Amino acid sequence: MQNIHENAGLARLAMRVAVPAGLGLLALTLARPAQAVPSFADQTGQPCQACHVGGFGPQLTPFGREFKLGGYTMRAKSWNVPLAAMAIASYTHTKKDQVPAPDHLEPNNNFALDQVSLFVAGGVGKHFGGFVQITHDGVGHQNAWDNVDLRAVTQGRVLGSDAVFGLSLNNSPTTQDVWNTTPAWSFPYTDTAVSGTPGAAPLINGGLAQNAVGLTAYSWIDHKLYLEAGAYTSPRAGTLRWLGADPVSPGDIHGLAPYARVAYQRDFGGGTLELGAIALKAALNPGRDRSTPFTDHYSDVGLDASFQKPDDKGDTFTAQMRLTHESSNLAATCTLALLPAECARTRLTEVRGDVGYSWRGKLGTTLGAFATTGSRNAVVYGGPALRPDSNGLIAQLDYTPWGDGSSPLGPLVNARLGVQYTAYGRFDGARRNYDGSGANASDNNALRIFTWLAF
Repeated sequence: MQNIHENAGLARLAMRVAVPAGLGLLALTLARPAQAVPSFADQTGQPCQACHVGGFGPQLTPFGREFKLGGYTMRAKSWNVPLAAMAIASYTHTKKDQVPAPDHLEPNNNFALDQVSLFVAGGVGKHFGGFVQITHDGVGHQNAWDNVDLRAVTQGRVLGSDAVFGLSLNNSPTTQDVWNTTPAWSFPYTDTAVSGTPGAAPLINGGLAQNAVGLTAYSWIDHKLYLEAGAYTSPRAGTLRWLGADPVSPGDIHGLAPYARVAYQRDFGGGTLELGAIALKAALNPGRDRSTPFTDHYSDVGLDASFQKPDDKGDTFTAQMRLTHESSNLAATCTLALLPAECARTRLTEVRGDVGYSWRGKLGTTLGAFATTGSRNAVVYGGPALRPDSNGLIAQLDYTPWGDGSSPLGPLVNARLGVQYTAYGRFDGARRNYDGSGANASDNNALRIFTWLAF
């Protein structure tokens, strides 16, 4: 038992050393303009459509996956300004007025500047690269750090096959992943910041995003087999406040939260097929409250698959799916609520999938479906149903005119215009009267028209 505690202490010490070291690497990148680079498109000399399906992120092509797994180090130029930016604005109409209205907005028909982000992105030499995203939330009127992925990589061989070995320092489980099946980068790639969305989701679905820091090690063997393992911990509350994140929700990680990922990709049917699995296990102090001897435990396990097939005309067909199962025991939450510690053993299952078609790398259409089911629990879930069940469809049509680098404002300016509609069959446990006040699931159906600029 003593060895276990000693190993855990050493692991936590390693994490505390790795975080400032990674931030120091970023500072070094900014301090050496002779080797720094701006956007990845300028760095590689390739248009957006080389790395992204439909000529716009974040859905990656096989080439884009190789670039990310290689530590963002591929380059065609020796130096560029290491900055990029993006902005998303939208109009949202819901079937029924939202009661209460979203903060700073109207009950319906809202125009909003969803977000504006600044990126420091690029590679330094042959072994270091990454990106840091800082975002202004135009709806919540807040500034905060967003996605971060800093990498150190090297090349080698495994059983006679080429391999990439890397470390990723990141701030959200799955931010480092290269397949658009895992939560950080899955469809919809931009979604509502205005209308209501279901309340229940597995912890791995962004529950720790920007509230944790993780260090993972990975290998990419023969351009086919991906193996990754690591762990996450929570920065101090003051650090998170300084970074613009909420230090209280969902709480801080007790010890370390292990994370693992495996995926296999191969050529199939004229395209690329990927099959994978993912796992996260975490113990949290809810609200950072340590007044009880208990913690809330989460065990998330998922399976995913994707298929991508381009043709010689510039069209691409894609299909992606993910199934996630979560078992949790919210003993600390129950104890704080003066309820028996055994009250909140819950199970949650989420299934998501989408199919898409990009025509000539400009006009895209995607249809996605999602369903969340779980055990009935009066402590965790409100409303008459006392269940987390939600399901629905998302349809999107988008147009990306300059994914090939032909923008009249220069090759580094890109834009996407889109129309998105979300329809709910169930919402927070029921089709009708899910909140006990007469609201129906379909009342949250939302039409969203958006403009997404990158430059």
